[in-house]
Amino acid sequence: MPAKTMNNNSAVGNHCIIVGHSIDAITTATVMVSLGNRVSLYANSQALENTLANYNFEYQQQALWQLYLSQHSIVVESIPEQASAVFGEESANLYWLFHSDLPASWQKSKDNKPSWVVHLNESQTPSQIPLILSGISTLGVFSDIATYCQRPWVYYVPFVFLQDGNTYPSMLSPKLWLMGEKTKDSIDKVAVLQPLIAQAQQSYISDIATIEFSRSAIMSMLATRVSFMNEWSRLADYKGVDIQEVANIMGLDTRIGSSYLKAGWGFGGRTLPAEIKALQQTLDNTQVDHHLIHAVNLINNDQKELIFRKFWQYFDGAIENKQVTIWGASYKTGSGRTSEAAIHPLLRLIWSYNITTHVYALEAESELAGLYPEQPLLKFIAISTEQLANSDALFVLSWPGTKRLPISAINEVVVPVFDAQNAFSKTQIDSLKGDYQGIGRRK
Repeated sequence: MPAKTMNNNSAVGNHCIIVGHSIDAITTATVMVSLGNRVSLYANSQALENTLANYNFEYQQQALWQLYLSQHSIVVESIPEQASAVFGEESANLYWLFHSDLPASWQKSKDNKPSWVVHLNESQTPSQIPLILSGISTLGVFSDIATYCQRPWVYYVPFVFLQDGNTYPSMLSPKLWLMGEKTKDSIDKVAVLQPLIAQAQQSYISDIATIEFSRSAIMSMLATRVSFMNEWSRLADYKGVDIQEVANIMGLDTRIGSSYLKAGWGFGGRTLPAEIKALQQTLDNTQVDHHLIHAVNLINNDQKELIFRKFWQYFDGAIENKQVTIWGASYKTGSGRTSEAAIHPLLRLIWSYNITTHVYALEAESELAGLYPEQPLLKFIAISTEQLANSDALFVLSWPGTKRLPISAINEVVVPVFDAQNAFSKTQIDSLKGDYQGIGRRK
């Protein structure tokens, strides 16, 4: 779906008030303008700049953002200390709030209600203007907010469809659109969303509490599959079985399918860790047992250190002052984000032994450099193989599936490979002259 360009504030369509600074909020702003609307985005300016800098690998998103700013189709405003200033906007046709981005002053409780809800209820904002909420929180938060709001048209849209590295297209044509509504069968009140729902491969609309629960269940199931395969990878190591081949066989069973069956260093990013944390908080406040979710989190955290332990054991602990090459730093290929990625525990452990790290970080270099600005053991390399001859080991954390692995270069120096992503095929593993250890895989 091509983006529509518009001229300044003369654009036809709705005036959408968006509050937030996350990539979700920025993507929503660009998509809303592309659908013929104009946007006022209220955000913390520093947080907004940080998000844009961290997502500079999102080239289409960045280009559209700059275009719409220059056309004044998106107007960025500093978020005020009190929500009443935002809800006083007379020309607004829609409010879209990103819950995690709201400032603390908006979240303060008044009569057990967030202060922004009190300001909205007390404002002169017409009750027929729809309010959309997005974000991840403990179960029941958004349905409670909808109840507190003295207006009928309140909706909850979880961003289960957003794909890091491909945010703009993934919102325009979502794989799964979930939407909760306070008032049953009121979807016609948010006509601005109809193009997105129409483009979705799958969509489902229900009450807000059900959609909240479904969002959490979906994400927790994906996290559980990842941790399940990682636990089995350790048994595969012990038994000398290739876990990747096992996963391929499992995927043939239509009752299981092939998604999220790849063993590796675990899951990271923003969404899955935040979802598991929110669910644990929910369960901690109930009398419901939650051994499974607790185990999922424990396995995931431990898995991020597993590849280091393989490295330590390979050299019988004699690893001080060595040099290593690391390929990839992001939490998944194609992304520039390193949040909750294995790179951080790996670097901390390696640096504790005074090991120099030559990191081929791809899109994640700028974020990693910003996080460790004065670390002398961190050296970035522009070519993946340039320091292999000087390295005692090669770690693979995140390698693009579309990029050929330089097997011949590895074989020239016969460096041992520690593959935390299981990026090497069985044929490639067999062709290596040196040693190889993956997650549930070895030569």
